[in-house]
Amino acid sequence: MREGAASEAVFPLSGMDEVCEHAAMVLSFIPARLSRARACALAFGLLVTAVPPCAASCAPPELGEGHVAEIIGGRSFRLDDGREIRLAGIEPVGATRADRINALSALLVGHDVSLRGADDAPDRYGRQTAFVYLPASDTPVQAQLLSAGAALASPELEDRDCAAALLAAESEARQAQRGTWAVNSVIKNAESPDDILAGVGRFTVVEGTVLSVHQSGATAYLNF
Repeated sequence: MREGAASEAVFPLSGMDEVCEHAAMVLSFIPARLSRARACALAFGLLVTAVPPCAASCAPPELGEGHVAEIIGGRSFRLDDGREIRLAGIEPVGATRADRINALSALLVGHDVSLRGADDAPDRYGRQTAFVYLPASDTPVQAQLLSAGAALASPELEDRDCAAALLAAESEARQAQRGTWAVNSVIKNAESPDDILAGVGRFTVVEGTVLSVHQSGATAYLNF
């Protein structure tokens, strides 16, 4: 815990030797009876504080190219060769599914893209998870969505340089109050459980004082 800020628990991102000062990992509220799938969805949130970000570039290995034929969801699209691509490292936000699709469509629809990542193997749903780049750009589309306030940084990212780059983009949007950061409901208060429970099954950022932690398998249960 930071001195004088008991509500924030700070942890290094996966693979990082030090904690970037702009990144605070805030443990989210998890009701004890949530299923493991739901608990994982709410397990951790990323809270970016308003201080200068760590310098980093996101440039994982190249995985190929393609032409965007269809936007499927807020973080997924289909290439003209039939591959379904899922954006790594972000959680889309928006009042409706249409809002989330429109945000991604504005950036990608009809464009050629290049893919980068550690692995091009599809997940169990047949989707390839990757960082996506437009031609002549070294900034991933994920960072563009984050800097516009159309997404939140996900904690499920092992590449420390990409994690720092995405957190910096999110921090920029938060300081400028863009997109979802223009409203005051992004970070939930642990003292308002009804408000938190309304987001069960969705990625949620919760701030509060952690009183105890219980570990069961791969899932952490927190008491506020």
